[in-house]
Amino acid sequence: MAANKKIAVIRITGQINLKNEIKDSLNILRLYKKFTCVVVDATPSILGIIKKLKDHVTYGEVTEETVNLLKKMRGKKTKDKDGKETYKKFYRLSPPKGGFERKGTKIPYKIGGVLGDRKEKINDLIRRML
Repeated sequence: MAANKKIAVIRITGQINLKNEIKDSLNILRLYKKFTCVVVDATPSILGIIKKLKDHVTYGEVTEETVNLLKKMRGKKTKDKDGKETYKKFYRLSPPKGGFERKGTKIPYKIGGVLGDRKEKINDLIRRML
């Protein structure tokens, strides 16, 4: 994934029985609750964090059209220190319509589950979760 690409990361697992290292990494990405999505740049440091979280999140390269749809449907406006309106950096999503993949939320995507890298198919999942 190139440096100018955007990656959408969606938290799948809950908050129980997580190691502190994993909790800290999820907090760095602002993934506080289940079914929270964040769109980040594909920098080497962020990719390292995402690789560490591959058993707790699903991620993939997102299109600009999907990012605009996220902002339009789930974007929450807030005010910064100067009083300007900005969007929050994360999006709360609902569970996907039609459910997750066949093998569930504990199996990697390559084997038929949910977790890990989805590449371009993350756009379809986000549309089902809006």
